[in-house]
Amino acid sequence: MTIENVSRRKFLKASTVATGGLAISISMPGQAATLGNTAQESTFNPNAFVHLQDNGDVVIYCGRCEMGQGINTALPAAVADEMEADWQRVTVKQADGNEEKFGPQATGGSASIRVMLTPMREAGASAKLMLIAAAAKVWGVEPATCTAQNHYVVHKSTGKKLSFGQLASLAANQSVPEKPALKEKKDFNYIGKFIPNQNIEKIIKGQLTYGVDTKLPGLKYAAIVHCPVLGGKLKSLDDSAAKAIKGVSDVVVIDRLPIPYGSIGGVAVVADNSWTAQQAVKKLNVEWDLGDNAHYDTKQYKAQLVKNVESPAKLVTERGDLKAGLANAVKTLKATYTGGHLVHAPMEPNASVVWVQEDSCEVWAATQSPADIQKVLAQYLKREAKDIDVHVTMSGGAFGRKFKCDYVQEAAAISQQIKAPVQLTWTREEDTKTGYYHSINAQHIEAGIDDEGNISGWLHRVAFPAIGTLFNPAQERPGDGDFYAVDNYPYGIENFRSESGEAKAHTRIGWYRAVYAIFYGFSFSTFTDELAHLAGKDPLTYLNQLYDNNANPEQQEQASRSRHVLNLAAKKAGWFERDKLPKNQAIGLAVHFSFHSYVAMAVRVEVNGDDIKVLQVDSAIDCGQVLNVNGATAQMEGAVVMGMGLALRTEVTFRDGAVVNSNFHDYPVTRIHEMPVVHVHIVDSTHKSTGLGEPGVAPFAPALSNAVFAASGKRYRDIPFKPMSI
Repeated sequence: MTIENVSRRKFLKASTVATGGLAISISMPGQAATLGNTAQESTFNPNAFVHLQDNGDVVIYCGRCEMGQGINTALPAAVADEMEADWQRVTVKQADGNEEKFGPQATGGSASIRVMLTPMREAGASAKLMLIAAAAKVWGVEPATCTAQNHYVVHKSTGKKLSFGQLASLAANQSVPEKPALKEKKDFNYIGKFIPNQNIEKIIKGQLTYGVDTKLPGLKYAAIVHCPVLGGKLKSLDDSAAKAIKGVSDVVVIDRLPIPYGSIGGVAVVADNSWTAQQAVKKLNVEWDLGDNAHYDTKQYKAQLVKNVESPAKLVTERGDLKAGLANAVKTLKATYTGGHLVHAPMEPNASVVWVQEDSCEVWAATQSPADIQKVLAQYLKREAKDIDVHVTMSGGAFGRKFKCDYVQEAAAISQQIKAPVQLTWTREEDTKTGYYHSINAQHIEAGIDDEGNISGWLHRVAFPAIGTLFNPAQERPGDGDFYAVDNYPYGIENFRSESGEAKAHTRIGWYRAVYAIFYGFSFSTFTDELAHLAGKDPLTYLNQLYDNNANPEQQEQASRSRHVLNLAAKKAGWFERDKLPKNQAIGLAVHFSFHSYVAMAVRVEVNGDDIKVLQVDSAIDCGQVLNVNGATAQMEGAVVMGMGLALRTEVTFRDGAVVNSNFHDYPVTRIHEMPVVHVHIVDSTHKSTGLGEPGVAPFAPALSNAVFAASGKRYRDIPFKPMSI
C-alpha cells in the first residue's frame, strides 16, 4: 500500500468522502484508489476503512459482501488489531460499491482475506501511528516514547494517556505514514482469536437488511418468469388474466441482454405487493420458442461424457513415458467418476431494488460483485459505470450465484419502463430453474503401481462444460487452465498424461462453492483409496507414502502441508482405534488442496443396507494465519452441510432442455437432524492467510465414499450417491 499526499483540489475532484483536511492516496490490490479523511472536529478518517469519532467510537467499513461467511467480522477485527482499538467500541458497516475507495470488492474465490488483509491491516496501522504522533505532539515528546493500548495512546515512561476520542481531531493533521510496520503474531489481540460475529445480535433479532428488505416511497413489486431453455425466446404472450388481478399495474417483457450476467429474457408482472405479483405471474399465458437446447437431457449427456473420457481425447499435459509406466506396472486400475449439475439454492433467492431515473440509477442488492452490477447496468442503460450507485445489503447465502447480476439488470429494465423504484424477487422455483449451474462432469483415470504400491503411470481424462462458456459460447471442452489441479497434484507422478474431452454447454455454467475442486477432489481421493486397496495397504499409510515419495521440489510444500492436515484429521478421528468400531461402521479419509489451502476430512459412517448415516466428521485445515477462529470453524461446519447434500442426493436434472427440479422437496438441502458431530482442527500457522470459504467442501464426498466402502465394500463413483428420482 503506497501512501502519498495529494492536493486538496485533486482530492476533491476524485473523492466524495472528504470535505476537507488531510487527503491520502492508497493503492489497493489491482488498482489505485484516492481516499480522504474529513478532518472535521468530530471525525478522524485516515482512510476509507477507519472512521474515528471524537467520542471514541470507531466505525470500520468492510468492502466485501457479508453472506454468512463472517468476513465483516474477520477483516475489520484485523484493522482494529493493528489500530489497537477496543473491539467493544467498534461498529462495522457495509461499504457501498466503490472500488476506487475500497479496493476490489468482488467476494468470491475465497480471496477476500488473501487479497485485502494486508491493505486493511495497513489502514489500521496508519491510523495508530497518526494517533501516536498526535499524542506525542500534545506532550512534546518523541512518538517512539509512546505506544497505543486498548483505545488509548500511552506515554511509556510517565504512564500519561489520552483516549483515541480525545486525539481524533488532532490526528487528522498528522503526516500519513508511507509504509506502516505491522504487528508480529505474538502481539495480536484479535487476529487468530475467537470473536463473535459482529451481526449476531441483529441476526437473532431480525434487524439486518437483506436484498428483500429495502423500502422506498412509491416502491412497486415484481415477479418474473423466464424461458426455461437457454437460448429460447418469447413466441407469444397473453397477459390479460394477469392484468385482471387487483393490484397488478404492469406486465413488462424483458429482452435477452447478450452479455455475461445479463438477463436471458423473461416476462415480469408488476404489482402493489410481492404476493400479488407472484400469483399474477402464474396467470401469464406464455409460449416460448425453445431454441437449439430443447433436446438437452442430463441422463443422456452424462452417458455421452463418460464415452468421451473413456476414449482418447485432446492432450493437455504430458510428462515421462506413460505407455512404458503402465506396461511395467505390476497391477493396474481403471475407474470413471461422474457428477451432476448443482444449483446454489441459497436460503434467500435473488432479490434487488432498483430505481432508474433520468439522471441517476440507484441499486440495493444482495450481491457478491457490485462492480459487475455497475458494469452490466452501464452497458444496458448506456451510462457510465461510476454513475450507478450500488448499496450492498446482507446476503442470505450466495455460494457464487450472486456474483452474477441478471436479476439486478432485470429490475433495472422494469424500473426504467414503469418509471418507479421496483423490487424484483425471484421465487424459489425460478431461482432453481434459471440458475448458473455447477458443471456436470466425467473423469476417467487409469494408473499402474509397482510391488510397493508406487504409482508407475497415471492417465487422467476430464470432460465438463466449463465456466469459460459464459464468455465464449463456442468453447466445447475444458480449457488447459482448467487442468491446473490435475496436472499439479502433489503425488510427484513421473509418467503422466491429462486429456480434455468434448463437453458443449447447454445451460449456463457458473461458479459454485468450491467449483472444480468438488469433482477433482472426489476423483483423486477416491481413486487413491482404490489404489491403496489394490496395493493391500492401509489408506493413511498409502497416502503418506505417495507424499513422501514426491521428489518434485515445486510440490514439496503442498505435499508436506497436505500430509500434515491428513494425519491430524486421522488422529483426531480415532483412525488408529477404528478396529474397535462396530462392523457396520468405518472411517474414510480424504485430503485436497484448493484455493491455496489444505483441508483433510475423516468421516465416520454407519451403513445399514442402502442407508448411510454420517456420525462424525473431523476436519483439519491449514489456511495460513486464521483471522477469526469462530468464523473459520463455522466455515468448515458449513462445508460439511453442503458436502453432505451434494454427496448424498442433490442433483439438478434437465429434460427437454429445462430443469425438472423446482424447490426443496426435489432438491433437498441437509436438515439439522441429519447433522453429524463435527470437530474442526485448525493448524496454528505463520503462513500467509489463504482461502477459507470453499476448500472445505471438496474433501467431504470422497471421505464419505471411502468410509462407505470400508464399512460395506460398496464403492460409489458417481455423486450424488443416491440421486432422487424426479
